[in-house]
Amino acid sequence: MATPAKSPPADQRPLYALVLRLGSALMIATLYMLIKLAARTGIALGELMFWRQAVPVVVLLIWLVVTRQCGLLRTRRLGSHAGRAVTGMLGMALSFEASILLPLAVSTVLGFSTPLFAVILTALVLREVVGKWRWLAVAFGFLGVLLIARPSALAAAGPLSHLGVATGLGSGLIVAIISLQIRDLSRTEASLATVFYFSMFGALATAPLLPFLMQPHSARQWAMLIAIGVTGTAAQLLLTNALRYGSVASVVVMDYTALIWTVLYGWQVFDQLPPAATWTGTPLIVAAGLIIAWREHRLVRMHMRSQA
Repeated sequence: MATPAKSPPADQRPLYALVLRLGSALMIATLYMLIKLAARTGIALGELMFWRQAVPVVVLLIWLVVTRQCGLLRTRRLGSHAGRAVTGMLGMALSFEASILLPLAVSTVLGFSTPLFAVILTALVLREVVGKWRWLAVAFGFLGVLLIARPSALAAAGPLSHLGVATGLGSGLIVAIISLQIRDLSRTEASLATVFYFSMFGALATAPLLPFLMQPHSARQWAMLIAIGVTGTAAQLLLTNALRYGSVASVVVMDYTALIWTVLYGWQVFDQLPPAATWTGTPLIVAAGLIIAWREHRLVRMHMRSQA
């Protein structure tokens, strides 16, 4: 039997966390749609990442000054914030690139590999015992990935789809690491502080790229860049608060609703539907994630009963 998880914090609000994660799924899908749209107008990935991080810094600073809540930025864990920013920027680069190279629904499905990588990290890094149910889910999930990424499916998806699949799976792994980092930071840091320092460090890291990448933009392009920053801020605040009020295993279920939005965006905005292979592998990946979430939920409940 797997080792039960630690007791959840006293401020857990599972239903509220699910609603927050549902909103973050919509915002993330919208963000990726805007990224893909902006990239098609010729804006470089490095610049997209800068504005995704710079806009939140300005928005949050204005909000904190107006509401006189600048004290929320006090922290003794600046190093942890910087480490989270390094991981987060890598994950952002991979996920943005996947959304640019692949149909939105395909990149979204590959991002669903996060729970699978989370189980592997739990076993290899945290040294926790992982039971047969979660290992079975991992096997099912990666079978789904193989169905989507098999050579015949990649050939039908286009010449860049090999790189797109690689970046999509890479982002799934990095997001699994990020979820653990955010969960740890949320125990001591305000959600606004977590989002602010990630954005600040990210903007500082990508700013040196601007002289080499930035070109004059039209009013439409500037509107997209601002929308990317605002949407990304909303997504991150919702995600961070979801991880504050609910466990990773319980709230991750809502992530699958992003597939609905990305299919709609792909169809309506880009006149692009996912290839047939996506629908053969997706049920296995989603089922794997749900099994993992169900098993984590049962372990938490069993541990709570043993403590009663």
